[in-house]
Amino acid sequence: MPYNELRKDYLLDRWVVIAKERARRPSDLAKPRPTPTNTLVCPMCAGNENMTPPATMLFQKLNGQVKNSQDPLSGERPKDWLVRVIPNLYPAFTQPKNPGEAAPIFTDDTFGYAIGDHEVVVESPIHNEEPADAELNQLELVIYAYIERLNYLSSKPYVKYVSIFRNYGIEAGASLSHTHSQIVATPMVPKILEDEYNASKAYFQEHRRCILCDIIEKETKGPRLVLENEDFVVFTPYASVNPMEFWIIPKKHAQNIQSLTAPEISAFAKTLKTSLKALKTVVNDPPYNYAFHLSIDPNNGIYYHWHLEVYPKLAIWAGFEKSTGIYINTVTPESAAESLQKAIKP
Repeated sequence: MPYNELRKDYLLDRWVVIAKERARRPSDLAKPRPTPTNTLVCPMCAGNENMTPPATMLFQKLNGQVKNSQDPLSGERPKDWLVRVIPNLYPAFTQPKNPGEAAPIFTDDTFGYAIGDHEVVVESPIHNEEPADAELNQLELVIYAYIERLNYLSSKPYVKYVSIFRNYGIEAGASLSHTHSQIVATPMVPKILEDEYNASKAYFQEHRRCILCDIIEKETKGPRLVLENEDFVVFTPYASVNPMEFWIIPKKHAQNIQSLTAPEISAFAKTLKTSLKALKTVVNDPPYNYAFHLSIDPNNGIYYHWHLEVYPKLAIWAGFEKSTGIYINTVTPESAAESLQKAIKP
């Protein structure tokens, strides 16, 4: 009887059991998707702008041209928008009373105030225009919105990290079905990111190279490669926690998405759409989360490399995982990569 494999994450001190003894084919995880019901009025749909706070930023089409409008909380609610960024009605982090000053966040090592920002990016006026099916120019606008808000929020003196993420499907935490993502600015660096920074720094100090740059070189030659183009690489990570998990990494070293050029934004939109479309095809449109891993600290620029991680919601963590932090993945990253690659190729 062959052993299951115990694999360690590239950056984190985290172990994953790749359960070859009970390995499943990716297609085994496909489930019927619930039929969407539109019994309630959607506050994010075009025409319902009065149901949400005024946008902090929006793209709208004026005289045939896309215009970037940033007039935070002016009270206006244009209806000819393409992408809207609005404050979250139930924020996890809220602005300090004086946003121009650094707030007294922590009073000791165990207590602090949840100072920050929490925004919703309404990705399209069309209710169900998800990234896997959206037009590329619409998806590019979403990425431009991410960059604009990252620029704005990272400049605040009380912000130490900006999390850009997407929840798709009820099982993945999406409370509304209209296509949207979220941006949360926090007064501290989350532990997972801090651990990644420290691991990247330690690797750079030892090898004088970026660890993710080296990982790209290795994974483009191995069995976990899903997609490669001039600007980006997509692969299933060696110690994938989630079945069908994949990462998108830029070939150009950068600590965040602020320096993306227009051609790179177009390439990223195409890469993201292609990868999510393959996931939708292989596992019948599963719920998922995606999240950018990035840094806004210029001191991290030389050794930290931003990337996007996509986590399909295809497993339920039980007592062992929750009590140990060791995860069991029943789909090998190699078989996940093979299935995604086949779905992409004509």
